[in-house]
Amino acid sequence: MNADPPMLDVRGVRAFLESQRVPVTGPLTSELVSGGKSNLTYVVTDGTHRWVVRRPPLSGLTPSAHDVAREWRVAQALQYSAIPVPPAVALCEDPAVIGAPFAVTAFISGQVVRTRVQLDAYTSRELESCVTELVRILADLHTVDVDEVGLTGLGRPAGFLERQARLWWRQWNEVKSHDLVDATSLHSRLVAALPRTSAQIGVVHGDYRIDNTLLDSADISKVLAVVDWELATVGDVLTDVALMCVYRQPQLDPILGLDAAWASDRLPDGDAIAEAYARRRGVDLDHWPFYLALANFKLAVIAQGISYRARQGAAADSTSVAAEEAVPALLAAGLRALGPG
Repeated sequence: MNADPPMLDVRGVRAFLESQRVPVTGPLTSELVSGGKSNLTYVVTDGTHRWVVRRPPLSGLTPSAHDVAREWRVAQALQYSAIPVPPAVALCEDPAVIGAPFAVTAFISGQVVRTRVQLDAYTSRELESCVTELVRILADLHTVDVDEVGLTGLGRPAGFLERQARLWWRQWNEVKSHDLVDATSLHSRLVAALPRTSAQIGVVHGDYRIDNTLLDSADISKVLAVVDWELATVGDVLTDVALMCVYRQPQLDPILGLDAAWASDRLPDGDAIAEAYARRRGVDLDHWPFYLALANFKLAVIAQGISYRARQGAAADSTSVAAEEAVPALLAAGLRALGPG
C-alpha cells in the first residue's frame, strides 16, 4: 500500500519565511496540489498571501532528480528574462527545518491543463494557438544568454549527450524491476549513434509540456508561468524539443495516471511541433532520430522511476505504480526512431 504524502510542517515553513524577512500575517495552512509524480507541491496561505512550497518525495530518490534548489535557482535567474516564471521567494537547503529542503515561490492564479476533458472547453483554433505559444516560449528559452542571466556552471555542455546516455542508463539500472532486452539494445545503439558535437547549447527545461505551465484561465493561449524546473540544466537544447514531442505519445497516460491533455489527438503531433520549433528559431534539427530515441529512453526511465517510488511507498497517488506499463512501448519507439539496426 502506498503511503500518503506527508503533511507540510507549516510551523517550520513560517519560521523560515520570517527568518528571510518575508511578511507572514497569520497562521499558515497548506494544501497538497494533486497531479505531481515527483516533487511534492503545496499551496500555503496565511489568509492574506499565498505561496507555493516544493519539497522532494519521501523516498525512491534518483540522482539529479527532485532537486528543488536547482529549480528555484533557475527560476530566480530567469525572473527578468522573456521567460515567464513564478517569482522566487526563498530557498531552504537545511533539511532539519521541515524534514527536507524546500523552495518557496509566489502563487500565480492560473490553470494547469492536465486532462483531455479540460481541452473540451476550447476550440481547435484556441488549442493550436496554445501550442504555438508553448513552442514560442521554448524557442525563446533556448536563446537566453546563459552568462547574462547567471546560469554559467549550471551544466557542462561539453560531452552533454554522452553523459545523458550514461545518466539515464545508470538511473534505469537503479529503478528497473527486471531486465529488458530493449533497454539494453536502445542504450547500446544510442551510444553508437552519438553526434560528435552538441552544436545548440542553452538552458534546457528538461520536462516541458502543457501541464508544466500555468495558463491564463480566460485565455488558454496565454502562458503565465513555466514551472517544474527540477531537471533544468545548460546543455543541448534539442533534447528539450525531442522530449516535448515524445510526450505527445499515448504512453503519457499511464505515466501521469490520467487521460493526459498533452497526449490528445486534438493537438498538433510531434512532427508538427518539431517543425514549428525549427521554423521559429531558424535552425535545422540535425541528428533528429538520435534525439527522439534518447527522449524515448529518458521517458521510459522516468516512467520506471515513478513506479519504483510507488513500490517504496512514496507515490504521489495510487496510479503511480502503473507508470511502468508505458516502458516497453517507449523503448520500442526509441529503437524505431533509430531505424533498422
